[in-house]
Amino acid sequence: MRSLVLCSSMLHVIFVCSTELTFELPDNDKQCFYEELESGVKFDIDFQVIAGGNYDVDCFVTDPINNVLYQERKKQYDSFSHTTTMKGTYKVCFSNEFSTFSHKTVYLDFRAGEERPLLPDMNRDTALTQMESACLSTHEILKVVSDSQTWYRLREAHDRIRAEDLHERVSFWSMGETLVLFIVSVGQVVVLRSLFSDKKGSVAAST
Repeated sequence: MRSLVLCSSMLHVIFVCSTELTFELPDNDKQCFYEELESGVKFDIDFQVIAGGNYDVDCFVTDPINNVLYQERKKQYDSFSHTTTMKGTYKVCFSNEFSTFSHKTVYLDFRAGEERPLLPDMNRDTALTQMESACLSTHEILKVVSDSQTWYRLREAHDRIRAEDLHERVSFWSMGETLVLFIVSVGQVVVLRSLFSDKKGSVAAST
């Protein structure tokens, strides 16, 4: 059981509770995360299985009175958005209970709240100066860069783990082939020596 209590703000202008974490989910196990939210708060959830088994996991989200808001089984990745209708503790759970031996590694990104305007008293009808427009453009570009970096990190971790697993399998297969070749070679030498030994014995007996 863990609590989503880490909130980050960027330049004191983004009032969004955001948590990104990567956790281990053993086989036949379930882990849940809890967050206290007010009514009318929008939250977004993104998750992805980056290692283990068939890269799938069960996920469900419930409200404070245990109504199921989201439920999917054996998903590799997915996103979910919801606006709360009541104040209380919301629960996000990941289950690997269907797997009897596959250990999973799961990435979770939980965001709650709305982004405040970058500039004070700014709205859609506000006329912006060239400097303010440049700041807003830079802000939006940096958000895209941050999301892209997260995606590339997940992709790199997924590919690296798969490559390491493939390397391990190839190494064990090579060791097995080497052992089989050694046993076959020794067996051939023993069989040939036994054949020649039988011929020498039969020649000596005939003389």
